[in-house]
Amino acid sequence: MSPWRVRALEESDLDQVVRIWEEAPDATVDLAASLAEAVSALHAEAPAVVAVVGDQIVGAAVSLVAQERGWILRMAVGLPWRGHGVGQALLAALEERLGRSGVRRIGALLPDEEAGQRAFSRAGYVARPDLRYVEKHLTADSAEATLLDQLGGTVPDAGLWDGIAGMSAEKTLIERRLVLPLEHPDVAGAYRLVPPRAVVLFGPPGTGKTTFARAVASRLRWPFIEVFPYQLADDAHGVAAGLRRLFARVEHLEQAVLFFDEAEEIASERHDPTTLAHRVTNELLKLIPQFRRGERRLLICATNAVRSLDAAFLRPGRFDYLIPVGPPDPQARRAIWIRYIGPDRAAGLELDALVEASDRFTPADIEYAARTAAQSAFERHLASGPDEGADPTRLTGDYLQAIAHTRTSLTEDDIRAFDRDLRTAARV
Repeated sequence: MSPWRVRALEESDLDQVVRIWEEAPDATVDLAASLAEAVSALHAEAPAVVAVVGDQIVGAAVSLVAQERGWILRMAVGLPWRGHGVGQALLAALEERLGRSGVRRIGALLPDEEAGQRAFSRAGYVARPDLRYVEKHLTADSAEATLLDQLGGTVPDAGLWDGIAGMSAEKTLIERRLVLPLEHPDVAGAYRLVPPRAVVLFGPPGTGKTTFARAVASRLRWPFIEVFPYQLADDAHGVAAGLRRLFARVEHLEQAVLFFDEAEEIASERHDPTTLAHRVTNELLKLIPQFRRGERRLLICATNAVRSLDAAFLRPGRFDYLIPVGPPDPQARRAIWIRYIGPDRAAGLELDALVEASDRFTPADIEYAARTAAQSAFERHLASGPDEGADPTRLTGDYLQAIAHTRTSLTEDDIRAFDRDLRTAARV
């Protein structure tokens, strides 16, 4: 009876498996897959097995499935256990699992290494002298561009940060806490200030949380990747697996802003451990500390209500700051109106009346009302002929009428809930 047993790799095994691969390179069969590629496959729940003696892992193998073909990506056996059949046992266990997945052909790319070739040969693998392995190394820039394209990431237009009108208090806070430490990491390091890795923006709908997240990426000139819950739900292995796959791929980017809007959909408060929401929340809690190891990556989660997030997300150590983005005050509303009306034309209007009438408007509400008023003025100009001048009084009336017909995004309940979150959750 062999002193080891082979079983499926479990999530808690990952640290031991990586240690075997890192500490025993001479005992590793390098199958032309990097360590990062193997770990990514594990995060994606690819078929993988380990050999254990008691609680100690002495060997591991991970594969990849592509329709009816399986590939053995990487196999390792601890040095004291080589030559005892552990490799063959790992291969046999992988073959069983791959077979159940519908795989009919299994391949591996082997180097000229005696121990690795012997394990595969004894397990019945036959060399194909008619095949030649070829590969092409992409430059870092081209490889990252391909990955960004797959993730739907882009670098936002320059100037987006400067284009944010009003909201000066929020803008100043976000610049001081997020942008400046990330723009000047050497200076931050001199003062032992660790730049932020993950933050939450919270506030009522329409207050500009997504705009601020994009603007941070624009200011830093980092790629911006926005994640929508439906994209994760499309993963064949489920939302939790989709999260693992996403974070594993982002790790290959040198720098990025990863943005989750409506974070409460994937980080809701846990109640029933049997539910999908509970498993997804658990998964995200495990992934954030790993994400935080990257020095030039920033996770931004936006939520309408901090109280809807699981309490574990709000503890220090996962998110550096919980930053409020509230409704614009009168000064901010004035700046937003000027932006959408235009400085020259706004100078002739009764801006105080617009600011007062648009109380409880979000920036999105003001943009909508400004566009509606501009459309009315435009149509009247065309109907009256080119000799019709832009009467400031009539224009003010157009904007006031547009405000009156705009349904504000915020309710009294929204305001009260935000004030409560501001008192109990903000961490800036």
